[in-house]
Amino acid sequence: MERLQKVIAHAGIASRRKAEALILEGKVKVNGKVVKELGVKVSNTDRVEVEGVPLEKEQPVYFLFYKPRGVISSVSDEKGRKTVMDFFPQIKERIYPVGRLDYDTSGLLLLTNDGEFANLLMHPRNEIEKEYIAKVKGIPLRENLRSLEKGMMLEDGKTAPARTKVISVDKKKGTAIVQLTIHEGKNRQVRRMFEAIGHPVLKLRRERYAFLTLRGLKAGETRELTGHEVKQLRFLAESN
Repeated sequence: MERLQKVIAHAGIASRRKAEALILEGKVKVNGKVVKELGVKVSNTDRVEVEGVPLEKEQPVYFLFYKPRGVISSVSDEKGRKTVMDFFPQIKERIYPVGRLDYDTSGLLLLTNDGEFANLLMHPRNEIEKEYIAKVKGIPLRENLRSLEKGMMLEDGKTAPARTKVISVDKKKGTAIVQLTIHEGKNRQVRRMFEAIGHPVLKLRRERYAFLTLRGLKAGETRELTGHEVKQLRFLAESN
């Protein structure tokens, strides 16, 4: 289920703010009934009309994207920086990212125009695993990593238990490559976790999202998810 104004905006009828105004003015119907409240949510099966014109429903599309560093996980950027949408010029559907990756973080990002699917994957209770590879300053001790595994207190609350694995260390350069697996999505969470144990992240990549990996893709490349992969993701989220 998605908020009505968001559905209207995604259909390209109006901006989110203009869509809210249309609702408040009584110019929007859902299943034949006028709706004047902004909190109403609709599903893919609901019939929405704006000023008497039915919304045309796009076919749902699902993409896996290898986001490079230096790219914004957004459909637009007020500072004119490159966004993930610059890599989908041929796509007519109004797609948007499922969650986000920081500007300086590369790796696996999903994009879709299916709001229900996106919300399902992003809901914290559904605990979709995300695996990151971090190059960190210094060589973490076992007890440092244990605090990540147990869950640690950050300024916006305690993190859930994580899994860690040291991939390699470079004693000469004083750096380490660490694999971290979490199922949350707090803002800049991985970077903040490593910073909290005294090992700032120098480079970060998301390698895996649930069972999906970057295999076969280079930075900036994308592929469509298969129907089976979409069903698997739904099942995984709904079974948690």
